[in-house]
Amino acid sequence: MKYKQIQWYPGHMAKTKRQIKERLKLIDIIFEIVDARAPLSTQNPMVDEITKNKPRLILLNKADLADKKELDQFIKYYESKGFKALKINALSGLNVDKIVPGSKALLEEKFSKEKKRGREERPIRALIVGIPNVGKSTLINQLVSKRAVKVGDIPGITKHLQMIRINKDLELLDTPGILWPKFDSEEVALKLALIGAIKDSILPLDDVVVYGMKVLVEKYKEAFEKRYDITVDIDDIVGIFDDIGKRRGALKQGGVVDYDRVMDLFLYDFRHQQFGPVILDQVDEDV
Repeated sequence: MKYKQIQWYPGHMAKTKRQIKERLKLIDIIFEIVDARAPLSTQNPMVDEITKNKPRLILLNKADLADKKELDQFIKYYESKGFKALKINALSGLNVDKIVPGSKALLEEKFSKEKKRGREERPIRALIVGIPNVGKSTLINQLVSKRAVKVGDIPGITKHLQMIRINKDLELLDTPGILWPKFDSEEVALKLALIGAIKDSILPLDDVVVYGMKVLVEKYKEAFEKRYDITVDIDDIVGIFDDIGKRRGALKQGGVVDYDRVMDLFLYDFRHQQFGPVILDQVDEDV
């Protein structure tokens, strides 16, 4: 199956793209939120096209779940591209208080010019964008200190553009999560599925799990082996399934390994940080 042939472009996403372009002239800065476990794969290539030359603050959400050493490399990478990047956790509030000061620094020249023209001081107007399920709504609620918008684990819960007044310093234009029209690589699709950015029904789960196991064994072998108390050979995926099934009691009647239960176990463990901090992307990847 070729994942690049999968189309994921519901009508509301096309509408959102058009609405963003229409309102862009009102926006001072773009807040682009990505998943710190897959910073490149969870960036939408359309953001460059849609937002033109607006200043951009890249928010690496769930930073505490990501490999710190590699994440620091991504901070340097984004800043080398001319963007400001900030590690955050929208749920716990980590570094959320640095978003407004960081934005003011990026917009200092623009606001200084407005002041010289006699314009009154006003809030920063930010457009917040990101693919589904990276934590946009959670971040907004953290900023506003109350449940301003719906939050959930189901990708695609925000359906309409809405302007939200955060405080005297910040107004946010929230958008539905936008995925690009098709997946340009199988690997990106698998990474999005692995972290839960797309619904489990879109890709074959066995492909997602096998991919995830291979990445963990390649990059975080010690953590993988420790979690299941096994020794792994990456060339023997069936053997890995068998060993996990036997260790965890994921067995059918007669002692046969239940591969479906093993897949569910692995996905649960990955999505609940049972392997420690991880990053699926690499700085030098071309996604």
